[in-house]
Amino acid sequence: MAPSPHLNALAQAGLVADALQPVFPSKTFPNHYSLVTGLHPENHGVIDNGMYDPEFDARFTMSNSEEVGNSRWWGGEPIWVTAEQQGQIAATYFFPGSEAPIKGVRPSYWFPYDGKVPNRQRVDTVLQWLQLPEPERPRIISMYFSDVDAAGHAYGPESHQVRQALKSIDNEIGYLVAQLQQLGLFDHIDLLISSDHGMATVNQAQHIVIDQAFDPELAEYVRYSREIVSIFPKLGQEDIIYQQLKAALPDEGVRLYRKSELPDRFHYRQHRRIAPIQVLAEVNWILVRRSWLPGMINAPTYREPRGSHGYDNQEPSMQGMLIAHGPSFKTHTRIEQVRMVDLYQVMTEILGLTPAPHDGDPAMLLLLLNNKYNIKQQIRK
Repeated sequence: MAPSPHLNALAQAGLVADALQPVFPSKTFPNHYSLVTGLHPENHGVIDNGMYDPEFDARFTMSNSEEVGNSRWWGGEPIWVTAEQQGQIAATYFFPGSEAPIKGVRPSYWFPYDGKVPNRQRVDTVLQWLQLPEPERPRIISMYFSDVDAAGHAYGPESHQVRQALKSIDNEIGYLVAQLQQLGLFDHIDLLISSDHGMATVNQAQHIVIDQAFDPELAEYVRYSREIVSIFPKLGQEDIIYQQLKAALPDEGVRLYRKSELPDRFHYRQHRRIAPIQVLAEVNWILVRRSWLPGMINAPTYREPRGSHGYDNQEPSMQGMLIAHGPSFKTHTRIEQVRMVDLYQVMTEILGLTPAPHDGDPAMLLLLLNNKYNIKQQIRK
């Protein structure tokens, strides 16, 4: 990995986890939203980056700004709603869910997502928010950088491009810390720095053509991705599609499940948006459509490494990073693992808020926070 002196300094002085376990699926939108709600996707409804809702008969994609801003997709209660409803000001600079009026509430400060906005502009805006007069100043701020994820997908997690992206983000963190120190705020602010998932190296030649393994005409809707294919069969066609897949799929590289058969540990059965049939790629494998093959195979970079995530959330390569630094966190501490759903309750505890129902483990509060907190031993419902 690239040298990351600013992140390393925060980790050494504060608290670092060896692994931040994502929720399943280890995709971007489900994990961002689980981080800020403390809920598994089956409980908050953001079950993938793209979704079909059979009740609405509607589809959601990350690029559809109208649906991204529609509150009907976003269940649970993100931290900015908890804060705003209890009299605190919240701000987000690009975070999934923040563009929708969830429970009729948006953060006081937010922006529609625009990936072209430079990272330095994002950091400078956060610093401006922190210098507002106290009645206007946010108590909680979230900010998102996409550089490392984008480089990982395009070139693989072990690539020079990923090292350069990490170096760039580390520089932004260093700039943020330096400015907070100059403003006299650094010792009074808690920083929680995380990734939403890990990244696995993929050889594109190691692929399975999924829509040759069943008849897509028998499905009402199919959500295709390289790691997960979710199938909503037409009425009466579920058993036929399942048996087609069972007969055609190889023994290696893929797992086939009915919704009811998914592992308990996935917490991925209870929502109507989770399709009746799930085809999951094994780590390092990808699922592709026939229509994708010509462009993929004929590309000059076909044999070069790529990166993917969305696999089993217990896979080592899917684990994320977590660094916590500030007056509320333990210092010079290393812990083995935190789950994504554990972080919402940590934020509400620091802010003195009553949390909404969540799936976090209350024992994590004792592991992460310092002794000034009179931490309750039960999750507050």
